[in-house]
Amino acid sequence: MNHIVLYEPEIPQNTGNIMRTCVATNTKLHLIKPLGFSLNESKIKRSGVNYIDKLDYAVYENFEDFKSKNPGTYYYFTRYGKKPHTSFDYQNKKEEDLYFIFGKESTGIPKEILKKDLEHCMRIPMTANVRALNLSNSCAIVIYEVLRQQQFKGLLQKEPHKSENYLEQ
Repeated sequence: MNHIVLYEPEIPQNTGNIMRTCVATNTKLHLIKPLGFSLNESKIKRSGVNYIDKLDYAVYENFEDFKSKNPGTYYYFTRYGKKPHTSFDYQNKKEEDLYFIFGKESTGIPKEILKKDLEHCMRIPMTANVRALNLSNSCAIVIYEVLRQQQFKGLLQKEPHKSENYLEQ
């Protein structure tokens, strides 16, 4: 199973958007405290629209609490990573839990955590003109690369609400 982990997220709109992405991709969301907002804030509900009731998520007191409850392979996203997110093979890991960990918007994931697993520290390639991409955009870029490699298993390839030939009609 694929998992998105937000380490101390600060901006409710980002988390709301990530919640929607997780529902759309059958990805479990993990939130590590402290959170910069309340989970019942209207900004989260607005960003997640009416999909939050379908969200599979968990909240943890700290990173150690998260790690103790979630065995699997961890991938860390940091602007200091030396490998692009596309350099890993996710396709043969359908039976394994994969955790994609993103840091808080202002400071990222603490260096003490990253230093323990440099092999799994990665970055999304971009120009030198920006420091980082928006957190919700980054999560979407990464999870869709993972799912692409996994042949979008479990996701619809056709529009379920209108006819398959809607555009031709």
